[in-house]
Amino acid sequence: MIHARRLAAALGATLILAVAQPAFSQDVSESHLKAARAAIDSLGATEEFDFILPGAAQSLKGELIQKDPNLQTVIVETVDEEALRLAPRRGDLEKEAALAYARNFTEEELNAIAAFYTSPGGIAFKTKSPLVTRDVLQAADIWQKGLARDLAVAVNEALSKKTASSENAAPADPAPANDGGTASD
Repeated sequence: MIHARRLAAALGATLILAVAQPAFSQDVSESHLKAARAAIDSLGATEEFDFILPGAAQSLKGELIQKDPNLQTVIVETVDEEALRLAPRRGDLEKEAALAYARNFTEEELNAIAAFYTSPGGIAFKTKSPLVTRDVLQAADIWQKGLARDLAVAVNEALSKKTASSENAAPADPAPANDGGTASD
């Protein structure tokens, strides 16, 4: 779940940055970018993207081999060669991510982030956060179910009392029926 949030945040920031990059990239100092890269490295913020190119290559191999199984060796070799040729483009993503972080954090904040996440406490936080998140989500699920159950019980009891008291109440005197006659009858 955390990886999905990081992915969504990084993709959103990259898309926004792609539109604003020409003007913004000139405003970021080299030291600010360096701090952003350090923060990204300490967070492992782009690690999940390491599998994009290998995944795309594997998928393409499967697709091409399925179309022409006789060319399997040539397909695997060619896809691997082309994937390796594209691998240096991974640096483009790192640059875009650094610009996104630099746009949203000051250089001082980025240095503090990097310092924290490379400290023993920061490393422990990064390592244990998925476990803590899982435990919190389980606790919230149990809490939600218990709360819903208790609300249903309380409402049923209250409704039973309200409907029972209205059924036990003495009926009001009915209004005299008008039989169409006049008062002088």
